[in-house]
Amino acid sequence: MSSELVGVLGILVFFALLIMRMPIAFAMALVGFAGFSVLSSPAAAFSMVAKETYLTFSSYSLSVIAMFVWMGFLAYYSGIGSRLYVFAYKMIGHYPGGLAIATQAACAVFGAICGSNTATAATMGAIALPEMRKYKYDNSLATASVAAGGVLGVFIPPSVILIVYGMATEQSIGKLFMAGIVPGILLMLFYMAAIFILVSRKPQLGPAGPRAGWQERLNALRGGLGEVLIVFSLSIGGLFAGWFTPTEAGAVGAAGVLGVALVARRLSWEGFKQSLLDTTRTTAMIMFMVAGAVIFGRFMAISRVPFELANWAGSLSLPSFVVMGIVMLIYLILGCFIDALALILLTIPIFFPVAVTTLGYDPIWFGVIIVMVVAMGVITPPVGMNVYVIKGVAQDIPLEVIFKGIWPFLLALIFCLVLLMAFPELATFLPYVLLQ
Repeated sequence: MSSELVGVLGILVFFALLIMRMPIAFAMALVGFAGFSVLSSPAAAFSMVAKETYLTFSSYSLSVIAMFVWMGFLAYYSGIGSRLYVFAYKMIGHYPGGLAIATQAACAVFGAICGSNTATAATMGAIALPEMRKYKYDNSLATASVAAGGVLGVFIPPSVILIVYGMATEQSIGKLFMAGIVPGILLMLFYMAAIFILVSRKPQLGPAGPRAGWQERLNALRGGLGEVLIVFSLSIGGLFAGWFTPTEAGAVGAAGVLGVALVARRLSWEGFKQSLLDTTRTTAMIMFMVAGAVIFGRFMAISRVPFELANWAGSLSLPSFVVMGIVMLIYLILGCFIDALALILLTIPIFFPVAVTTLGYDPIWFGVIIVMVVAMGVITPPVGMNVYVIKGVAQDIPLEVIFKGIWPFLLALIFCLVLLMAFPELATFLPYVLLQ
């Protein structure tokens, strides 16, 4: 049996294990170990698994994940997200569809101190949905706008997914963070445009709220946006300026959020303990996924499947953008069934050589594109992680109602993706001009 055939069989076995609901990290590790044993030897496979697991869990560079995850949970438990929404609501909530539009702005700003799509969706869902229900917003628009807005948390730096992509491909995390800024802002604007078009056609979907006075707006500005600007300037600004490494930037950001919360007396002891517990759970999950993906990647490397796939892609008499379109389609389909972070870890060993080495695409741009494609998966059936998060917040609203409202936002994502593929400079301009 050829090594390539073993590799293909390993991928099929992996999907079979997922269907049987085995955790993704363990499925990747098990298939990687078994495949490596077949192509090498059991002794070599045991040695490889022990070595890669130890290196993953002892990696200093991966400690950046724990720091930024803790920063996000501290922001959540200290109520920063609620104050951001109040500010956005006071500014534009009096327009038709204004609450849903304000939710997008709040999601984008909260993403600047969170970095997780599910945490952003959960935070804004708990805050925004009661307000939209109060003003009789359509349930489908209200829930879908929050689920889609959560995606902004993985573009606006810091982004846990971009961190993991950078670690897996040995790319600069600072450049990846900066590359996500313009696409994140564009996506937020496209979301807002989608809401505006919907409400313009059917005003009953999003009735206008009351108009706030300028004094109320200034008070909301001081109580919400100022805190985020302080933390963002300390953490991400210091990273871009070269003052901190990514891990140091995460630690400074977490300390900044903690300091702001303690000075303002907005973080309880119970909330502090819960932030540590949630950070431990989330970081452990990510680390196990990374270790499993590394083991699976070693199996893929000796099976030569990625190299054969790259050679096949290079031999096609098709323009490179068509091949890239096929890769994006594969990601979109897989993203409907596999969690975004797991999908990136699983497919990087296969598609990164195709896109960067064979087709010659920029690795920073490819990272942003991949994040955008897998972001579609977190709001599309049947998995749609963000949709299930919102379902947990609004338990009385059926899943089909939430999914029904997703399509305008999915079209906005597709439009933004096409724009980034047509004009790669939208993602690469900032990192290569400012971080040379």
